[in-house]
Amino acid sequence: MRQIILDTETTGIDPREGHRLIEIGAVEMVNRRLTGNTYHQYINPEREIEAEAIGVHGITNERVADEPRFAEIADAFWAFIEGAELVIHNAPFDVGFMDHEFAMLNRARGEPRLGPVAEHCRILDTLQLARDKHPGQRNNLDALCKRYEIDNGHRVLHGALLDAEILADVYLAMTGGQTALLLDASAGGEGSAGAGGGLAIRRLALAPGSLAVTRPSDAELAAHRAKLSAIREASGECGWDRLGDGVPH
Repeated sequence: MRQIILDTETTGIDPREGHRLIEIGAVEMVNRRLTGNTYHQYINPEREIEAEAIGVHGITNERVADEPRFAEIADAFWAFIEGAELVIHNAPFDVGFMDHEFAMLNRARGEPRLGPVAEHCRILDTLQLARDKHPGQRNNLDALCKRYEIDNGHRVLHGALLDAEILADVYLAMTGGQTALLLDASAGGEGSAGAGGGLAIRRLALAPGSLAVTRPSDAELAAHRAKLSAIREASGECGWDRLGDGVPH
């Protein structure tokens, strides 16, 4: 399974009020393993960034003044996310902004080529996942890092790529850890992790008689019988009595 862990920063809270994306950060995960592929882009929003938003992410109007506009980066961004499962904390917020940007671009181009995001990608909202697992508790990213003992000490301000990287760690911790750890998992053959991210059985081809068999010595057998007798006396009954004398043959 290909997943994109994604975060955005914006000029304000609501795209319906004309607010825009100013930063996108995303990391790629395949079969629950980070691949090292990332997408990171600052964007000129063609409008002012609200002071309250700057206080959250620290991105100023001057910082993005010379960055490309969304129309210039849309195709590359779409190619990175299309067909993947998007893992996003508070997904309705980020997806709402992405859909707004793609809709404006489609109108400008005169063709509905990109978006809506949910029609081309699966969406997994880690905030909802956290609320289901930890009802009644704080479930923002900082609280989840503390709960799952994930180091986020380098996170002073919000930043899209940094938050995406931290969210990847949180998501893996919330959903059982990094399960696809076979050395040949990237090969995709027998023994690799399957589409669900779990471990597959790896069968080894061994010639008959190639495994050495070590049999116990007489002294080891005597010590084994003595140990079983001591356990039997202490417990009164042992399951191996129904199978024989408990001595390997």
